[in-house]
Amino acid sequence: MSQGEGRHRQPLYDAHQRARRDATVWTLVQGILAPLQFLVFLASLILVLRTLATGEGAWMANASIVAKTGLLYAIMVTGSIWEKVVFGRYLFAPAFYWEDMVSMLVLALHSAYLVALATGGLDTTGLMLLALAAYASYAINATQFLLKLRAARLEAAPALHLGTEGAR
Repeated sequence: MSQGEGRHRQPLYDAHQRARRDATVWTLVQGILAPLQFLVFLASLILVLRTLATGEGAWMANASIVAKTGLLYAIMVTGSIWEKVVFGRYLFAPAFYWEDMVSMLVLALHSAYLVALATGGLDTTGLMLLALAAYASYAINATQFLLKLRAARLEAAPALHLGTEGAR
């Protein structure tokens, strides 16, 4: 037995889940919100770093973090609906368990930022550092999802190249 033969990976989607994923509007919604959130993240990251470096632009940095957090909440709610449609549960489907776990950390840090901003619990530097921690967790989570998307595409690729004789 070769090294690869002993390990059989569970496919990300079974045939029914793949069909539900492809049929639901929530897949398109996620496909729009994810890159939009990433663009807002990049712009906000620049504003946060500028505020930390110069002490200026805190209002714009805070507004951008609030916008990024709003998009995060939107993608989490719609992503939960997507997960329910595809996998039958709102969160922690086995195929996305670790992505959902890290998403909880991302949500907690972004929410802590909003609480600190609203209550005045942190000064500008503290807010910006908390935002950077939230953004670091978001970057990890986004990477998880990109790797999962790549795995799904690679998983589907052999099926696209098989003739009817090779399909099982």
